[in-house]
Amino acid sequence: MELCALQFDIAWEDRSANFTTVSQALDSARPALAPGSLLVLPEMFSSGFSMNVSQAADTPAAETESFLASLARQHRIYVLGGLSRQLPDGTGANEALAFSPDGSLLARYRKIHSFSPAGEAQAFTAGSEIVTFPWNGFTVAPVICYDLRFPELFRAATGAGADLFCVIANWPDRRQQHKTILLRARAIENQAFVLGLNRCGSDPHFHYAGASAIIDPHGEVVTEAGSAPTLLRTTISAETTAAWRAQFPALRDRRTDLFPA
Repeated sequence: MELCALQFDIAWEDRSANFTTVSQALDSARPALAPGSLLVLPEMFSSGFSMNVSQAADTPAAETESFLASLARQHRIYVLGGLSRQLPDGTGANEALAFSPDGSLLARYRKIHSFSPAGEAQAFTAGSEIVTFPWNGFTVAPVICYDLRFPELFRAATGAGADLFCVIANWPDRRQQHKTILLRARAIENQAFVLGLNRCGSDPHFHYAGASAIIDPHGEVVTEAGSAPTLLRTTISAETTAAWRAQFPALRDRRTDLFPA
């Protein structure tokens, strides 16, 4: 099955425009996405990385969630996308949601590490749980942007069975080199596939270089995007990860008595 990632320039706090961009990109994809493929959309894809929770959060009718579910049903694919949701206390939740081809909710992950330099901790309530879901023989762990800087999250997810990490982001270009290095490191140290999906373009605060990539368990880049809107696509197999972990059993050599994960 194909792993697909849509890198695009997110319209600032404009849910309808972003829905249209995503729909048009999928409708024009040639060849069309194969049933059962996994499509990944960026962090807060419907609004951009806005700290204005009342404006950027999904509507009370859950329009963004419904859009993701309808994409999954329409194209008969798995869909993982990021959104913000307003909690009863007025703060936001920066989340990644996964849907199955029948539109059922598979997973809801809330970003564990708030990006304090942008004031995210004041606007959003951080999560506390690692989440995984099954896809095509993989155990997929959604991860959101700043989480990438915290290897303990990835190690704990690997301990829970993860062998494919989908890192969705609004990662500014001024720290692009960090992202590239960290994505490859997370793949190598966890012997897992890593998808790093970034947005491109600009918002009122940052410019984004895009540079999304899919990386194999050896840390090699399988496919990558430039700075323009791009639909990244590649076929990956869980057998690749299993074979490498068996051949080079570094994960089995962990000292979990000293460093629990």
